[in-house]
Amino acid sequence: MIKKSTFAFFSLFALSACATPGEEDRANSYTADQVNSRQEAKVVNILAVLPARVQVSNAQNQRAAQIGGALLGAGLGVGLGVGVGHSAGLGALGGVGGTAAGAGAGSLVPGKVMVDGVSLTYTQDGHTYNSAQVGKICEYKPGQAIMVMTNANVTRIQANASCPVQKS
Repeated sequence: MIKKSTFAFFSLFALSACATPGEEDRANSYTADQVNSRQEAKVVNILAVLPARVQVSNAQNQRAAQIGGALLGAGLGVGLGVGVGHSAGLGALGGVGGTAAGAGAGSLVPGKVMVDGVSLTYTQDGHTYNSAQVGKICEYKPGQAIMVMTNANVTRIQANASCPVQKS
């Protein structure tokens, strides 16, 4: 029983990591209020594409792990409390303790993680700028690209290349 419970506990953490951190920060991701709204776009000339690491929120995975850990901990706590103590009272106490322990274990999932990104050096109107983007280095190449301005200092340089498709 303990081995199955341990396996289920670690499986939960593996499943809670299903959300892909950083997807909302990619140049081709928009919020609901940005859709169907006019945004200024400019053509820029990318001079250099360098690998970068970008820190993004992992809060969605952290919350999922806390909730899943609490649920699993409650089930294990009740099961152990009733099984070992042969009493509903110990089962309830085990459920409360298991819930707290499971939620605490779920908190071990970091709130922020590092994801792959690119550092793009580009020229615009005679000036040279740099912008870090969440994405893969193969999605960009030197040359012209479209930059969308979602706010005054927020640039989303759209991919101007595509990554090779992996054959199965």
